[in-house]
Amino acid sequence: MPHMTFIERDGTKREVDAPVGLSVLEIAHKHDIDLEGACEGSLACATCHVIVDPEWAGRLSAPTDDEEDMLDLAFGLEKTSRLGCQIVMTDGLDGLTVRLPKVG
Repeated sequence: MPHMTFIERDGTKREVDAPVGLSVLEIAHKHDIDLEGACEGSLACATCHVIVDPEWAGRLSAPTDDEEDMLDLAFGLEKTSRLGCQIVMTDGLDGLTVRLPKVG
């Protein structure tokens, strides 16, 4: 099973099992990681904003226009910001690392 690493807001690194087919948001919730996801992954908010490690950013499919629009609402955007609900785990993403942004 693939694994991924979350870097929490306090800098703590947590490596977790990341089942293929689940989104980063779903994986975070499965492991009690503090990633909100107020719209439950329906691409209607930006509360699942994560910052993808630059090493991994180029391996992800490009964000859709709808994701870009929602990201415009997120606090603390960075070049590799994405919505966790839009990153779906595959075997090719084994080892993915994302950081939770600092809160306002």
